[in-house]
Amino acid sequence: MFTDLSGRLAHILKNLSGRGRLTEENIKDTLRDIRMALLEADVALPVVRHFIEHIQEKAIGVKVMESLSPGQALIKLVHDELIMMMGERCDTLNLAAQPPAIILMAGLQGSGKTTTVAKLARWLQENQKKSVLVVSTDIYRPAAIQQLETLAKNINVEFYPSQTTQDPIAIATAAIQMAKSKLIDVVIIDTAGRLHIDDEMMAEITRLHQAVQPIETLFVVDSMTGQDAANTAHAFNAALPLTGVVLTKTDGDARGGAALSIRHITGKPIKFMGIGEKVDALEPFHPDRVASRILGMGDILTLVEDAERNLDRTKAEKFAKKIKKGKLFDLEDFRDQLRQISNMGGIMGIMKKLPGMGNLPQAATDKINDKSFSEIEAIINSMTPKERRMPLIINGSRKRRIALGSGTDIQAINRLLKQFAQMQKMMKKLSNKGGLLKMMRGLQGKLPPGIIPPINE
Repeated sequence: MFTDLSGRLAHILKNLSGRGRLTEENIKDTLRDIRMALLEADVALPVVRHFIEHIQEKAIGVKVMESLSPGQALIKLVHDELIMMMGERCDTLNLAAQPPAIILMAGLQGSGKTTTVAKLARWLQENQKKSVLVVSTDIYRPAAIQQLETLAKNINVEFYPSQTTQDPIAIATAAIQMAKSKLIDVVIIDTAGRLHIDDEMMAEITRLHQAVQPIETLFVVDSMTGQDAANTAHAFNAALPLTGVVLTKTDGDARGGAALSIRHITGKPIKFMGIGEKVDALEPFHPDRVASRILGMGDILTLVEDAERNLDRTKAEKFAKKIKKGKLFDLEDFRDQLRQISNMGGIMGIMKKLPGMGNLPQAATDKINDKSFSEIEAIINSMTPKERRMPLIINGSRKRRIALGSGTDIQAINRLLKQFAQMQKMMKKLSNKGGLLKMMRGLQGKLPPGIIPPINE
């Protein structure tokens, strides 16, 4: 998300380096370029005007500290204004209600609403330790009911079965009764979507809202529709008392206009964003972290939270003890490390949250491919336990069998074994006494001063 905007802003702000202070003259061109970058990112014009006016008011005459360049000073101002634009803080769900707490999901057809219902149910289950029941009131699309039932089974939450012949209000009230009888904490109601906003759709969802009195009414919108997403949210908010917005498909949105426009236009917070197709690809919307991503500062906090949530600590501790004792690093260990990375969103998911990674050339990022991880795991899975422990026994005939079983070729097997041999050497050095210290000292000479503190034995 924000790939195009991040690249443009990085280039624009870099041009300010070398100036002594921020003046009306030297930021005039910069602000014009920022304005164009935001418009090209499909941010709504009123939002862009408000943003530029605020930056201009704050920037002119600002004295630049000795430790900062004018570019860095303006980045700080832009960063703070981005946070203000998107809502200052992370707005969490309000579940303070007599159980079950009811969440109503609204949105247009194709916005990813049904999938988001499942993602939110899983998030509540995993992060809030809530029991959840999901129900579909979309009587116009039988496939929507079936899709939600399948997703509910996959994530192991309760599903209330409904039929296209039933009334949406009757379905919702019966589901709530079922949740009460089973002492379920939260009910998430999926509503019917349309290809566009119409009077019939709004009347139906308004009646449903009045009948169930949800504590949260979330509008689900496709972020790739840009400022149209904000305008659609505004139209829904006129008919329904929305409490928040869920942005979907942000992983495919290189511009970010929706995220930057919605709060200003609707006055409603973005509470979550969908970051992929999998049911675990949903994360709370933190304006400060998103602003940091836009400006290429990374998002270390989210990365740490991902690690705490997804890494298998028992396996990690076992692996650390094994290496410390000098035991041989094998292909089983290699596969476990790849799985840990995959659980955190893959190598690209991790890199996007690291500072400065957004400024890498396209040619460099193109070489980083998570698909190669799947190929490596398939190859290792096609080996026998003995081959994984002792790769040196893998001869020509074994390679042919492994290639056939993994759907790859002998060149891929050779490439993996070569990479693994290099990793094994590195792990052996780390396991030797003082190996880690030697490696750190080596890095000290190759990295800028201050990155690694002085190392004493």
